[in-house]
Amino acid sequence: MLAAYIFEDVGVTAYKGAARFLTNKDFLEAAAGILAVEAYHASNIRTVLYARGFFDAAQRISDLRDAADGPADLDQGILLNGKANIVPSDGNGIAFSRTPTQVLSIVYLGGRSAGFGFFPNRMNGAIR
Repeated sequence: MLAAYIFEDVGVTAYKGAARFLTNKDFLEAAAGILAVEAYHASNIRTVLYARGFFDAAQRISDLRDAADGPADLDQGILLNGKANIVPSDGNGIAFSRTPTQVLSIVYLGGRSAGFGFFPNRMNGAIR
């Protein structure tokens, strides 16, 4: 569940951030469907981790994602102000976005791939 927690939250913020770049309505609809499933998965994973008391481990993962994606403090753990945080969002109830660069920084574990992270040989193709 902790491994899933690493990726599902990143997936939600990646798809939300990518929406602005999609001009083809068919692609946008498909991406919205994937985003919805990612969000359902993420909330279920957060619920299970919360119910099992994995507060510290989840916070360490959240802190790692935050450290890897750049200087902004975007990521939220499964606890926020001492309460369950099953659906992380801003003050308006909106999920936050990550740029392609921020997403790659997380999967590379801090910027350029240096032979470690989830894609040690980097991604292939151009990322816009």
